Amino acid sequence: MTQLDLSNEDQKLIVRNIRKEDVDEIVKLAQLGFGNPAIAFTKKQYLSHIEIFPEGQVCVEYKGKIVGSCSSLIINFDEYGKEHTIDEISGNGYITNHNPNGKNLYGIDVVVHPDYRHMKIGRRLYEARREICKRYNLKSIIFGGRLPNYHKYADKMSVHEYVEQVQKKNIYDPVLTFQLMNGFKVKGILPDYLKHDTESLKYATLMEWENVDYVPKNITYYQHARPVRIAAVQYKLRELTSFADFKTQCEFFVDMSSRRRADFVVFPENFTLQLLSFIDEKVPSKQVRKISQYTEQFIESFSDLAIRHSVNIVAGSQFVVKNGHIYNVGYLFHRNGKIDSQYKLHVTNDEKKWWGIQPGKTLKVFDTDSGKVAILLGYDIQFADVAETAVNEGAEILFTPFSAEDMQGYLRTRYCAQARAVENQVYTVLSGLVGNLPNVHHLNGQYAQSAIFSPADFSFPGKGIVSESEANTETVTIGDVDLVALHRNRKVGTVTPLLDRKQRKFLLAVKKKQDDVKV
Repeated sequence: MTQLDLSNEDQKLIVRNIRKEDVDEIVKLAQLGFGNPAIAFTKKQYLSHIEIFPEGQVCVEYKGKIVGSCSSLIINFDEYGKEHTIDEISGNGYITNHNPNGKNLYGIDVVVHPDYRHMKIGRRLYEARREICKRYNLKSIIFGGRLPNYHKYADKMSVHEYVEQVQKKNIYDPVLTFQLMNGFKVKGILPDYLKHDTESLKYATLMEWENVDYVPKNITYYQHARPVRIAAVQYKLRELTSFADFKTQCEFFVDMSSRRRADFVVFPENFTLQLLSFIDEKVPSKQVRKISQYTEQFIESFSDLAIRHSVNIVAGSQFVVKNGHIYNVGYLFHRNGKIDSQYKLHVTNDEKKWWGIQPGKTLKVFDTDSGKVAILLGYDIQFADVAETAVNEGAEILFTPFSAEDMQGYLRTRYCAQARAVENQVYTVLSGLVGNLPNVHHLNGQYAQSAIFSPADFSFPGKGIVSESEANTETVTIGDVDLVALHRNRKVGTVTPLLDRKQRKFLLAVKKKQDDVKV
């Protein structure tokens, strides 16, 4: 039986509720982030927020330092109307008007440390607000958004014209542009909104995001969906001159996946073989050991990419030397900074013969912000008991980074991935290598058609294929999977193999001598 290990490393980036001991740091952060201390809330006001509605006050902590925060309260917006000030809507900054029975979440501030604005901290805070809105079954998120660049254009156009030009992307406003990109819509203009906001000339945009899952209080609520977006990279081998080139190529796919709001981006197995294009070594067993010398840079680079682009990265695999032995190791870099690894459990004949790869002994299931997942590297997907063990321990998605030298090798991987999806009622994901490096000794061409598979039932796409790429072309295939639909199918699907398997009993009757049968 395959062993299971659920251990993880500590998180570097945490999205959490604000605590009283954070307030002094958040006051300084707000004064720095807004660039105008008069705009920021005071210590007494922040303490009041925590006392009245602690669940609505959120911060982002990175390596022990608070780098972003946001405050909110629940109201019935209809009681205030479209023309209001920040003082009126926030109880003079103390949120004493918070209404637990209200229908709208109102945001009263968002601030990000200037040195960390490249890490999508603001997006994480907005996503946290959306989670609050959904958790409390609120109709929408509303707030007044600053217009910090309007003072540069006030002598040329009215505030309404300015907002229109920003919406058309003719003018860039750091706040409004960001809000529009995060799904908020302009509902009006608020004059005299924030009296000390000289950059916005006291104007603000009334912004709203509608909760499509909102159900009126008198209607029974059912959870309809829990979508997870996956981007599987079909990665082309190409000549490199340095590890920096490798990171640049990988960051292109990470950034593209993040812009499409992927929860996971998956790279292929053995994609670090590309480093051999600038490593002068022809002996296969020495090649992989020289690649392993870049493991520290590999881990640092992908952890940085996951945090900065706010996406979980299944970073294919890298060769690792441990106690003198060489292993093929898959990595999961969480967007909160946590790092997990999975050693390849089954090693192919060529991996043993040419590289001396040793098999791992432990299967892990990882708890992420987008479901429970496992990594079955390449050959591992061809062993049904490995997938069964992972799913029995809660896995909802099985990621299979792979590399195949020909169509037959690819089809073995594909057919098994589809079989695992059906027999375990689980999503499976393939990410493969394409192309070749003719100047690298003992590295054959690669064949792939990356794909995302589902169980085969009426609740899922036809043929059980969520998304698939064109064969042998550098690309990214993106698809949404629904974890609620998955669990529903496990209980009430046309067939329920996962449920039936847990209930099965086998009886083997062996007779040393059978009775004669007369006809």
